[in-house]
Amino acid sequence: MRILVIEDDLEAAGYIQKGLTEAGHLVDHAIDGEIGLEMAKTSEYDVLIVDRMLPRRDGLSVISTLREDSVTTPVLVLSALGDVDHRVEGLKAGGDDYLSKPYAFAELQARVEALARRRDPEAVPIRLQVGELEMDLLARTVHRAGTNILLQPREFRLLEFLMKHAGQVVTRTMLLEKVWDYHFDPQTNVIDVHVSRLRAKIDKEFPTPLLHTVRGAGYRLQE
Repeated sequence: MRILVIEDDLEAAGYIQKGLTEAGHLVDHAIDGEIGLEMAKTSEYDVLIVDRMLPRRDGLSVISTLREDSVTTPVLVLSALGDVDHRVEGLKAGGDDYLSKPYAFAELQARVEALARRRDPEAVPIRLQVGELEMDLLARTVHRAGTNILLQPREFRLLEFLMKHAGQVVTRTMLLEKVWDYHFDPQTNVIDVHVSRLRAKIDKEFPTPLLHTVRGAGYRLQE
């Protein structure tokens, strides 16, 4: 899932960005309302997280302008202003949900994923399965044939992408863009290293391999 955080507090934005990235999402950041508005209008996001009090253009103005321009991306409003009247203002401006500061990151993540599911029930599946390999996206766990498999965050994102495209050939370019968020090939063996580590974890102790190399094309996860 691709998320845009519009937040002028660098520490707060970094906290959100780090947490959502570790949860497997791609996260962009805009430091003020004008930049955020332009990014939200010109790029495609699954969810926007918008701070209410922003420099150059306040958050509610960003949201209402997006709605006037027929941008329907779900918006979670963040604000230190948390009474009923302020929440109502945020929702009337076009926000889809409103979270008062301070907040627990787990709640923010749950609300973001709920907004994405509301827009497209299949956008954020809860569980993935390929044969006896199972992934729980909420608990962030992976099991194969009942055996728990511990993965690093990048390995989890890689496996998640492969499972979502099970049976398909996944190219290096697709992995660079969707798992590493590179829009160019850095000419390193980073993908090969991570695929090798992932294969050792999900296939080595089991009789039937699931992760296959398609020579000259990429990789395929298949039962």
